[in-house]
Amino acid sequence: MSDNAGCKNVELVCVIVNFGLGSKIIQKAKQEGIFGGTVFLCKGTVNNKVLKFFGLTDVRKEMVLMAGETDNVYKALEKLDKEFKFEKPNHGIAFTTSISNILGTRTCKTNNIKGKGEDNIMYQSITVIVDKGKGEDVIDAATKAGSKGGTIINARGSGIHETSKLFAMEIEPEKEIVIILSKIEDVDKIITSIRNEMKIDEPGKGVIYTQDIKKAYGLYE
Repeated sequence: MSDNAGCKNVELVCVIVNFGLGSKIIQKAKQEGIFGGTVFLCKGTVNNKVLKFFGLTDVRKEMVLMAGETDNVYKALEKLDKEFKFEKPNHGIAFTTSISNILGTRTCKTNNIKGKGEDNIMYQSITVIVDKGKGEDVIDAATKAGSKGGTIINARGSGIHETSKLFAMEIEPEKEIVIILSKIEDVDKIITSIRNEMKIDEPGKGVIYTQDIKKAYGLYE
């Protein structure tokens, strides 16, 4: 018998909202069959001349990561969009990406089989891992290439004397993760700008990777 019997395709949901809303997002999503979630503290960037004058360019944010079967994910996103009004500026961003497999949840214990005939991809998520304090420089480099901004997350290892690894690069408290969403036609020039400004090709300077976004709410031209 196939291990994935009874488990449909699974997607990762990422929701970025103002500080204090993360738990409410999870509670609402679970009503639509989402497995649960994790809330991360992070900061967004504001491109506003008045706020910059007063030094108020960082906004406290929460990023919620959740997983669920594709049908449930899309239903949950529609409900979240209606309740939290992602269509309004600064009310939040929500998007989904595919998960190749999922383990460690009683709700779905099987590997995911990626579906065929997926929708055309219009956006991609650019993730950049750099030394602590360099996240703003990544945002600046991306903005020069047309990005509207991004979200900066402080990365931590699994313990005081331990580190986690991603693409053989240690993720410690001295690292920052930057997430930038972009139209797919602008991704290459944004990556090129970050790559050149941050000297990513030099050892230890950082890591960049992209993910396709299948469905998104709250993105503006």
